This record gives sequence, structure tokens and C-alpha cells, in this order.
Amino acid sequence: MLLRTRTLLLACLAVALVVGSVIADQNNGLKKGTPDLKSAGPLTFGPQGILFVGDPQGGAIFAIDTNDNSSTPATGDVKVEGLDSKIASLLGTETKALKVNDLAVNPASGNIYLSVARGQGPDAKPVILKLDRKGNLDKLGLDDVKFSKVSLSNATTNQRTRQDAITDMAYVSGKLIVAGLTNEEFQSNLRAIPFPFSDVNSGAGVKIYHGAHGKFETASPVRTFVPYDIKGEQYILAGYMCTPLVKFPLSQLKPGEKVTGVTVAELGNRNRPLDMIVYQKDGKDYILMANNSRGVMKISTDNVDNNEGITKPIGGGGVAGLTYETIKELKGVEQLDKLDKDHAVVLIRTPEGALNLQSIALP
Repeated sequence: MLLRTRTLLLACLAVALVVGSVIADQNNGLKKGTPDLKSAGPLTFGPQGILFVGDPQGGAIFAIDTNDNSSTPATGDVKVEGLDSKIASLLGTETKALKVNDLAVNPASGNIYLSVARGQGPDAKPVILKLDRKGNLDKLGLDDVKFSKVSLSNATTNQRTRQDAITDMAYVSGKLIVAGLTNEEFQSNLRAIPFPFSDVNSGAGVKIYHGAHGKFETASPVRTFVPYDIKGEQYILAGYMCTPLVKFPLSQLKPGEKVTGVTVAELGNRNRPLDMIVYQKDGKDYILMANNSRGVMKISTDNVDNNEGITKPIGGGGVAGLTYETIKELKGVEQLDKLDKDHAVVLIRTPEGALNLQSIALP
């Protein structure tokens, strides 16, 4: 009888452990509370409608359960003119006191999320907004939500560059890839953080050859990047200021490593890449990159696999490596994300200074 009881207790304990593990997996390590965001910068989505929010001023990353899932995600076009005015009205402020830092489409629902700074400088208040396909705008409530947080202990503490502590993020195969600046010898950093969060690593210092400058650099941060599969291996394609495009194998981004990327394109100097996505058109892969002074580029990925890299100066603002065309009808694009396989959503600054948001067919 004693043996049976003991066996039953052990069986119950095993079931409890399995159930507890399943619940933990379903919760992704999130617990209820109120995220102590100091700023809201780069956004990206993970599994089950979980929104990752980069907080450069706080030197942290938050994973927040948006509770925004659907068995049939919303589809269709979206168009909102004067989005900045609508945001200002919702928040009870003026458009000049707002800055939209990023946008991301939730693939679990089709809704669009925006990170906003209300106010100026490091003391600006962070806000996360949700926009549906009908143009309805609302704040994402952050009181008593499920979330988790990791702090980046080696993030740059220089107040002049603190906003670059986190410059972009993407979720890839159970890991959150984070670009930004650190206090390390190689200031430019890429780190792969396993999710659910348990701890955070120091990331890999990255070095690139900058053709327009004619030298190797370690202090310029990745401005925007996309994950990209090359012959079955996962890479990061990263855009830098002025404007190298560089590939890094994800497998090399290990804590403490110093990694040299391969510069696969020089896209012209005096330019800052703002945002980028990868998409497929007519059986070929392309990168769509928004820039602050060189418009929206449609970049071909042909030969990216065997591109040996640019290692010599590219003078006179010239271009080299992967080829591109400028999408002339897209002007003033500041942010973009993939809406579905055939469409993107773009945030456009008009000549009058207003912000419009609309969906476009991928070119």
C-alpha cells in the first residue's frame, strides 16, 4: 500500500511538473505588472502577439503581451491622413511635441503598433499606440499587463549617444536580435538574446569596412537590419549610416566575440537608412529600404551569397556591390513594415510636415 501511494505521488508530481512547464512555455516567462518604460524606441513582434519594446534611455528591453491574437488576422488596405494630428488629439498635446520612433505590424492580428515619444529629449514620455485596419487609434494600456524585462548592463552610458543603445530589433527562431551601442572596445554591437528571457549576454562587437570612408569601423551602430536566409544559414543584413550594407552570420554573434561583417553594398554617402524589410517578387528576393536623403531603394539580393565584400575605398559618393533602383513615387517615407506578402505599410512625412500612414503594394 505504501509503495502504491508513493508511486501515485511521484506520478502526480511528474504531471504537475509537466503542466507547470507547459504553462510557463505558454506564458513565455511573463508576469503581471506595470513595465517601467523610460522610453519607447524600436519595436518588433515575437510569438503569440508578444511585442518587444526597446527602451534606449532605460537600457532595457521589454516583452509585453498585447493580448492581440486572432485566428483570422485582419486584412485589407489602411490609410490614415494626418496621423500625427490624431495622435496629438488622443494624447492631449500638440504635434510638435510628438515623435513617432517606430512602427511594427502584429502578424497575429494584422494591427499596427507605434512607439511614440511625447515631449522632447531624454525626459519625453513613452507611449505605445495600436492602430487597426479601419484607422481606429488607441493607447496600449500598460497597467497590470503580462511582461518581462532584460537590462543591457553594457549599453552605452554616453548621454550624447544613449538613444543608440538600442537601434533595431528582430525576433528570429527563438532569439531576439538586438543592435546598438555599448561601452565595449567595439562599440557597435549585435546580440542574440534567447526568449523567454532568463538573462542577457554582452553580445558580439562588430566591425565593418566602410567604403565611403575607406577604412574599418567599430563605433558606428547598425541603424536598421533584417534577418535573411542564405543557402540555409541565417544571416543579418545590416544598414549603416552613409550607407554600407553588411552581412553577418547569425551563428557568429556569440557573447564576447569580435565579428567582422562582409560589406555587400555601398549605397551612397550622406545618407541614413531608416527602416528595411525583405520581400519576394516574381520569385526573387528584394530589400526595401527607406532612407533620409536617398529615397526608398529596392535592392536586389542577387549574388549576396557569393559576394566577397567591398574592401577598397569607394570615392565620390559612389555605389558598389548589390544593385538597386529608387522607387521615385515613394517620397518622405520614415518607417515601414511588411503588412502581408504583397503589401507594406509606410509612414510618410508630407512636404507640409504632416505624417500620413498608408499601405502600398510591394514594388
